[in-house]
Amino acid sequence: MSTESQTAPAANNAHNAHKLNGKQRKAIVAGTIGNTVEWVDWALYSIFAKIIAVEFFPSGNGAVALLATLAVFAVGFVMRPVGAAVLGVYADRHGRKKGMTLTVGLMAGAAFVIALTPSYETIGVLAPLVLLVARLVQGFSAGGEFGSSSAFLVESAATGRRAFAGSWQQVSVAGGVLIASLLGTVTTSLLSDETLHAWGWRLAFVVGGLLGLVGLWLRVSVEDTDSFTRAQSSGRTRSNPLKAMFVEHPGAALRVAGITIAGTLTYYIWVNYLPTYANLTTGIPLSSALLSQTLCLIVFVVLLPFVGLLSDRLGRKPTMAAFAGGFVVLAWPLLHLLDNSFLSLFLVQLVGMLLILGYSANCAVIMAEQFPAEIRATGIALPYALAVALFGGTAPYLTTWMHESGHGNVLWLYVSGASLVSFLVYVTMPETKNKEFH
Repeated sequence: MSTESQTAPAANNAHNAHKLNGKQRKAIVAGTIGNTVEWVDWALYSIFAKIIAVEFFPSGNGAVALLATLAVFAVGFVMRPVGAAVLGVYADRHGRKKGMTLTVGLMAGAAFVIALTPSYETIGVLAPLVLLVARLVQGFSAGGEFGSSSAFLVESAATGRRAFAGSWQQVSVAGGVLIASLLGTVTTSLLSDETLHAWGWRLAFVVGGLLGLVGLWLRVSVEDTDSFTRAQSSGRTRSNPLKAMFVEHPGAALRVAGITIAGTLTYYIWVNYLPTYANLTTGIPLSSALLSQTLCLIVFVVLLPFVGLLSDRLGRKPTMAAFAGGFVVLAWPLLHLLDNSFLSLFLVQLVGMLLILGYSANCAVIMAEQFPAEIRATGIALPYALAVALFGGTAPYLTTWMHESGHGNVLWLYVSGASLVSFLVYVTMPETKNKEFH
């Protein structure tokens, strides 16, 4: 046999490992769009937090009302581990498609409830109670969404394009935040304060709910992944994926939590909450802060797949270590540069988001590579949701509390400390970019 004939199959396999076929591209597009519209509904709450505080809580002390609103935001995260456990198991037993269909339906329904709930002035204490229930449902949905959609996207990819495919999970999350930010920018810029409080913010939630129905339709039409289908046909699916994760893969579960700590903390401060925080602490108009967020998110979304490609070439460890190490060094100067000018906020947001690319482009793929297909959605979802609940959901509340109690100058220490923990996880974990995937 000639050398050429021996090397040809290897060359073809290498080529196929780095090329997405038509079915894989369709799955990534459908998964990304469906996930995007779900995260519109999730992000709208933090964008309109100051208005929701006025509408759903007693008037008087604005700071107290805002803290109450952010407490509801944080409580929503309490349901994320519950949703991760229940919906992650559901996706591992019944398929990624069914899991993702359920999550987007729950998220859209809760958005409509928030949009239509009367204010505190109209129905009294029922208003914050209904808001709380709706946010708990959204937290339950979001808890299952990450595991199902991450598993779906990474399993739909060619071997050498797993990080690229997984990066679209975060493209869709950031895309959802971007659409929500655009809705916030348009409503706060075009409507008067009176109109915005009367119905403008509600219109944004209605639009978010309608987009969620579009996501539901897309997810009903997509096929499940080959990885899940093979696991199901070969009898590898587990009756109790949750138990299997704890008993058979405890180290991987802990690693997922450690991977998440810095990523979720910096993401919820920089990508979600910084406009509200800057408005509160520096007095910059909310419309200007949301415009800065929108522009930075555009850059973030465009660059995410390219950082995914970089991870497929260089590996998960160096690209994630660059993110965490960057925040260890730059958290103090970035937060101390923040003032009431648009340029200052824009630069602080932009630098932070460029660093977060190293986490966001990798998080779906690195977590998926820790587990086999039969427990992958659960293994991704639950440890991730626990870390997000502890460090992401509490970030806006703690950030605001630090400012209100006169300790805003130590926020950088919290960010740097969390980043240092994750940095140590990144540099000590095994490299998985060439790991065999089942």
